[in-house]
Amino acid sequence: MNFLLPLTGSFAQPAGENPTVAMIEAAFAHHGLDWRYINVEVAPGDLGDAVRGARAMGWRGFNCSIPHKVAVIEHLDGLGQSAEIIGAVNTIVRRGDRLIGENTDGRGFVAALREVVDPRGKSVVLFGAGGAARAVAVEMALAGATRITIVNRSAARGQAVVDLLNTRTAAQARYAPWTGPFSVPQDTDIVIHATSVGLYPDVEAMPDIDIDSLTPGMVVADGIHNPPLTRLLRAAQGRGCRTVDGLGMLVQQGVIGIKYWTGVDANPQVMRQALLDLDL
Repeated sequence: MNFLLPLTGSFAQPAGENPTVAMIEAAFAHHGLDWRYINVEVAPGDLGDAVRGARAMGWRGFNCSIPHKVAVIEHLDGLGQSAEIIGAVNTIVRRGDRLIGENTDGRGFVAALREVVDPRGKSVVLFGAGGAARAVAVEMALAGATRITIVNRSAARGQAVVDLLNTRTAAQARYAPWTGPFSVPQDTDIVIHATSVGLYPDVEAMPDIDIDSLTPGMVVADGIHNPPLTRLLRAAQGRGCRTVDGLGMLVQQGVIGIKYWTGVDANPQVMRQALLDLDL
């Protein structure tokens, strides 16, 4: 018998609200993997020690969440393609003696979106310009979206994402100011909300979007996973739109991470049910 179990986990602050451990360990159990996933509270000043500890203890990989997604880069040995473009890391993978940073935020979102619509050749309106929005924008561009409009209240942050897309990807990006209820252009295929508006506990908050501008031909996706069915998605469904929730994004991030660490294609339905059982 082997009592030395392969370790993975998450470094964050705060760490106690992260439900990822439930879905990852559910997947490990379902696939007969005697692995462990451990949530760890890591303060910013201790991040270097935490990474060195994971390296010394032979961890197979780990996630980094707020506030470590950028700071962790200096402690790693290399970056994957999208992580290098985005400038942030949320998944670290041990490859031999090297720790490589990947970013599955946007890839998880795109994987969930693909269950409803293929981004290739599509016109996208994306609300937000923070870390999650940046990751989603880059991965949408890499997935073949041709036109991406970044809608954000801060022109500087919005334009920074636009410049990144225009210089590092084949997509055509532009910035649109968000000064009031934003009317989504009628030639839009995919609408993505990537801000924190509507996140628990303020679950009835609604992003400042003109709901009447949504049409049945549009797919509306929301990155909020708690609650999964946000007020925005309910309104979009009322307009006849197909929708994608943030729970699917979270699950697909986990699927990608497990594949990186173990080589196993995890069952997303098992992982989603584990999250649903938490009654987030």
